[in-house]
Amino acid sequence: MSEKKKITGVLGIGNLLLKDEGFGVHVIRYLEENYRLPEEVLLQDGGTAGIYMAPFLEEVDNLIVVDVIGVDAPAGTVHRYNGEELRGANLQMSMSPHQLGLLEILEICKLRDQEPEHVEFIGIVPAEIDTWVGLSDTLSGKEIEVAEMVVAMLCEKGLDVRKVTS
Repeated sequence: MSEKKKITGVLGIGNLLLKDEGFGVHVIRYLEENYRLPEEVLLQDGGTAGIYMAPFLEEVDNLIVVDVIGVDAPAGTVHRYNGEELRGANLQMSMSPHQLGLLEILEICKLRDQEPEHVEFIGIVPAEIDTWVGLSDTLSGKEIEVAEMVVAMLCEKGLDVRKVTS
């Protein structure tokens, strides 16, 4: 009997219609367009799905989340947290006042005994959250930097990630 392969999910959260708020989704799109990932890696554009992300979170063993965060730091600053640090960091991460935030959704998954074993979070401080499609000048290009961080994290897990060549 073969051992079940661990599934790693990469979740990009954000609203593409609000400039830098869509950063996590831009990272997912960059990964989709520029990398060939093994079947053990699932990319998910979480958009502003809120509680509807729960089935994806319950499906994965390891989770990497990319989103914007509200911390007192210069725009474009990238922060990385593991699951325990994330819970204690008191970050503003709720996607809207009317939706459950990521931490609440993870708690619901935990109550159902289906939460990911390991959670890592990459957050970037936004420069502009205005009605506009596309990233601000400050964050433009940072999606590549963060995508490369995600790739490095996947490679550290022994996953075979390959850059697509034209």
